[in-house]
Amino acid sequence: MSAPGTRVAEWLLRRVLVGPPLRAWLRLEVRGREHVPQTGPVIIASNHLSFVDSMVIPLAAGRRVGFLGKAEYLSGSGAKGWAKRLWFGEFGGMIPVDRDDARAAARSLELAEGHLRGGGAFGIYPEGTRSRDGRLYRGKPGVGRLAAATGAPVIPCTLIGTDRVQPVGARGLRPRKVTVVFSPPVDVPGLSQQHVKSRLHRAVTDAVMDAIAAHSPQERADTTAERAA
Repeated sequence: MSAPGTRVAEWLLRRVLVGPPLRAWLRLEVRGREHVPQTGPVIIASNHLSFVDSMVIPLAAGRRVGFLGKAEYLSGSGAKGWAKRLWFGEFGGMIPVDRDDARAAARSLELAEGHLRGGGAFGIYPEGTRSRDGRLYRGKPGVGRLAAATGAPVIPCTLIGTDRVQPVGARGLRPRKVTVVFSPPVDVPGLSQQHVKSRLHRAVTDAVMDAIAAHSPQERADTTAERAA
């Protein structure tokens, strides 16, 4: 549970100091927000084009969204450590993961499941990493596993334009228009009547990527994305 002072600072960042100016700077257009429940667990599965994506999605969804991130982003002492925890943890909704832990992948799924079972919104990028060449890559089955394990609804999210706000390798944010499209939830119960276990995970993931692609100008790739060295 966050301290009262931290919660107040987070509210000021989200509602006054950062949220409204960032919306204006990005000329943010949101479609399909009615598909995102404002309370209770939900998985928001999105394409990934820029570091700024994890700030744009909560603004568009209208609720706090948790994302997995490096634990060191929330470390440190004094004013600097507090500022990092406020920015990445409270405003960014980051759920820390120790990337040096050999069991980090399994632990990540456990953390995501716990966040959802606590009624939170969880953001996930099925491609596994941001697209460095602008193509939309094949999703990995983690989102399907997470949906099957928790029963949380899965809302596909298409981001358009965030790659122009902060291109790969660029610093700072550029004033470019961003559009966010939320699609209706994936029919996980229906798919579970046709598939089981790993086949269900793949079917859910493919349905997510198809929904994202339906609104995205990105060219689709038939392979998974490779992480940058």
